[in-house]
Amino acid sequence: MCRHLAFLGPEEPLGRLLVEPEHSLYRQSWAPRRQQYGTVNADGFGVGWYAPADPRPARYRRAVPIWADGSFADLTRVVRTGALLAAVRDASLAGADGEAAAAPFAAGSWLFSHNGAIPGWPGSMTPLVPLLPPADLLSMEARTDSAFVWALVLHRLRSGAAPGPALAETVQQVAEAAPGARLNLLLTDGATIAATAWGDSLCYLSEPGHRVVVASEPYDDDPRWREVPDRTLLTASRAGVELAPVGKPAGSPIGKPIEKPIDKPVQNPVEDPAPSPTPGPVRAGAPTSPKEPCT
Repeated sequence: MCRHLAFLGPEEPLGRLLVEPEHSLYRQSWAPRRQQYGTVNADGFGVGWYAPADPRPARYRRAVPIWADGSFADLTRVVRTGALLAAVRDASLAGADGEAAAAPFAAGSWLFSHNGAIPGWPGSMTPLVPLLPPADLLSMEARTDSAFVWALVLHRLRSGAAPGPALAETVQQVAEAAPGARLNLLLTDGATIAATAWGDSLCYLSEPGHRVVVASEPYDDDPRWREVPDRTLLTASRAGVELAPVGKPAGSPIGKPIEKPIDKPVQNPVEDPAPSPTPGPVRAGAPTSPKEPCT
């Protein structure tokens, strides 16, 4: 999975967030503008959303490219929500675990996705296996590094950790065990969003008191988009956004806003518009990527 997005705000159709914008997540599946690893996200996709008065989200996931799913456009036209998390995936091993490996992962009220990859997987994660109860390992949705990271995060959440610290502590543990890991994590319960920027792009668009979007990259050229510095924890609600460094010195707790955050407008590259892909098999018409894909 290589591009993801979370939203909190007034109810609106899924398509207004995921399909209609000029550089929507739908378009990012074949023409991302800021993706640093891989060039096409055609190994599956998923969206999870919340209905009023129901804390457990619904999910729609497929193991095909988002543009090859003929039902997705109808779904996004009629389903409305005030909170969602969606992702398009570029797998390290195409086809591995199919739909089960497509974000968002879910448990209870939580939705989660991982943009990145862990070098040396699975061997590099061996030192962290004892941190998880055997039942958590046996119930992983997929045999991927993203599913393992989710298991680590979920274990912390179930142990009482707040969303921000659960992500930040997991990122630090995984990065220590596997230097060079890319760990952009995204988590929501329908009322709050927590995310990390660790090795890839992350941006947000906030209208305090009204709505907030956190995404791998902007879906349009609104000048209010802001870029999140690398190695940063973001926590957000409809009220606003806070940023804090991941891995602060001892005695300086995670969760406190940066006094003077590096909060600059996003500069999008100038590029020729990419044509829409032709629906068909995975990676149909897509160029072979020389870069390492995400998981």
